[in-house]
Formats: sequence, structure tokens, C-alpha cells
Amino acid sequence: MRRVVSLAAVLLAFTGALTLPGAGTAHAAGYRYWSFWENDGAAWTYATQGPALARPADGAVNGFRFAVSADSQDAAKPRETPDFTAVCGSTPAKSGSKRVAVVVDPGTEADAPDGERPPAPLAACARVDTEATSADALAAVAKPLRYNSDALLCGITGYPKSGCGEPIPDTGPTPTPTASRATGGLQKADEDGGDTPSVGILAGAAAVLTLATAAIWQARRRRD
Repeated sequence: MRRVVSLAAVLLAFTGALTLPGAGTAHAAGYRYWSFWENDGAAWTYATQGPALARPADGAVNGFRFAVSADSQDAAKPRETPDFTAVCGSTPAKSGSKRVAVVVDPGTEADAPDGERPPAPLAACARVDTEATSADALAAVAKPLRYNSDALLCGITGYPKSGCGEPIPDTGPTPTPTASRATGGLQKADEDGGDTPSVGILAGAAAVLTLATAAIWQARRRRD
């Protein structure tokens, strides 16, 4: 009898752990990095090329924003949207060069690495060679720049001092189900590595628990 009661208690605890709401593993909330933007005079658009490949024309507006973001759809835009004239209006055109308005937004203290504070935002006009890239324009007005071994832009005007695109852990539970940006639908947590128990496991645990309960009832009946 005692063995049956102990077995039932263990199974109850096991089943409760499987079905406990909110159970899950830690996952990344996003990544801390500099994102690159282009402005058409009205709004910011996430750049389709990296700054080392993009070759802006004279009159272009480039933006860089430091923040914690999950992906390009979630990325924080530069908070100011100045037009080209506001930044480069006092810089006359010159043969053999082009002018690019560069906006640098270091973000908020909430996104800053531990022990660092974001510097003041920057808006400056870069006069560069006609074949210069957006990275060249940035280097003309926002040194020092810092890159990693994979040529990823890690720091602008020396901020941040260290780190480069590192994941920011989210200690909260993995939601079930999880919204999938890629498919636009709902995706179960166990499909992307979550710890949500399958229906088969829950059903099996419930069946064993039912058998244990029946055994307890039979034992009591024989004793009576």
C-alpha cells in the first residue's frame, strides 16, 4: 500500500511539472548592435546592404542606431529624421566629391552595456570621394570606428568600448505558442527548441497515474 501511495505521489509531482504553465528555457531577447539605415527625406528604411558595400549618392542621408533588437523588423530607428539640407546645407557641392548627411544615434541608457553611457547623438555632413561607401562617409565624421575580425561594425565614436553584436539573454519563460515573424503564424515552442512536453508524454503520464489510482482503490477494497 505504501509503495502504491508513494508511486502516485511521484507521478502527481511529475505530471504537475510537465503541465506547469510558463515552464520553458531561457532564450535570447535580442542582440546589442549598430544598425544601418537610409533616409528618403521622409522616413528611415533599414538598409539592404552593409555600410561597407553601400555607395550613397550626393544628397543621401545615412543613419546608424545602437540598440538591443531581435531582428531587422524589430530594430530601433534613429530617433531624429533630419533632411539633407538641415545637415549639409552649409556645405557646398564640389567637383570630384559628394556630400552625405550622417546621423549617429547611440540609443538610450537602457540599451547601453554595463558600465557605459551613450554619448550625445551626432549629425554631420561628410564630404567624400564620389566612389566612397557609407562606411567611408561615417569614418569621415565619427571616428574612431571599431570593427571585429568579420568586418562587423562594433563601435562608433568609441562607443561602446567593447562587445560586438552579443546576444542579450532573456531570463523569462519561453512563450507557448510563440509568434513567428517569418511565417506570420503561430509556432509551438517545442518546434524551435522549447521544453513544452508533447501530447504523447502528457497522455502517458496521465495513463500511468490512472493505473496507480486504480491500484490504490483495489488495495483499500481488499483491506476493507
